[in-house]
Amino acid sequence: MTKAKILYVEDEIFLAKIVRESLESRGYTIILETDGGKAVEQYKAVKPDICVLDIMLPNKDGFSIAEEIRNEDTETPIIFLTAKIQTPDLVKGFTMGGNDYIRKPFSMEELIVRIENALRQRNGVKSQPEQKEETKVGAFTFNPHRQTLHGNGEDRKLSFRESELLRLLYENRDRVIDRRDILNVLWGSDSFFNSRTLDVYITKLRGYLKTDPSLEIITVKGIGYRFVTG
Repeated sequence: MTKAKILYVEDEIFLAKIVRESLESRGYTIILETDGGKAVEQYKAVKPDICVLDIMLPNKDGFSIAEEIRNEDTETPIIFLTAKIQTPDLVKGFTMGGNDYIRKPFSMEELIVRIENALRQRNGVKSQPEQKEETKVGAFTFNPHRQTLHGNGEDRKLSFRESELLRLLYENRDRVIDRRDILNVLWGSDSFFNSRTLDVYITKLRGYLKTDPSLEIITVKGIGYRFVTG
């Protein structure tokens, strides 16, 4: 039975062949592209359910590909593959619209779990069309369905996980929410890597909300976070 359609962009031919065959054996349809310069063209042609992008590619890197895709499509999940992850890389990748990172070398089981988790999250968002369109968060107007945050004269488009994290914090406002619960809900795992990624997102949300002094995301050491709304 055919599962999701995956655009897989990877220039390491041997690795690409193994990954493609492994995913196809699980029922996925794989569109493999080895040239970064042709990736966006392939995306437009095949309209995949998810994109798996290596970062270091010939002619166009994975970050640039993701940025171009996000100019047209804010919902299709994007997973980056990279041999080296530093905090600036994480920030840049999520800014470009990425949903997840996998460090090379990786196991096929890890890749499959992350693909399936990203697809579940996307489908979960689509399956809730009746949710409230807008929510007042201090001086901001937050639309979790459209993934937008309006305030201080600025309309900001949030990534899927930025939006889901803000929603989770707001729904549990003025209460301490366990860090592990956030990680398991949004990433499906409380691994060290996901924990570092959460730190990046918390910092970004604090930056977005800083113009309203009544809003504060407080770190409760050793436990998690409390979203204070004034």
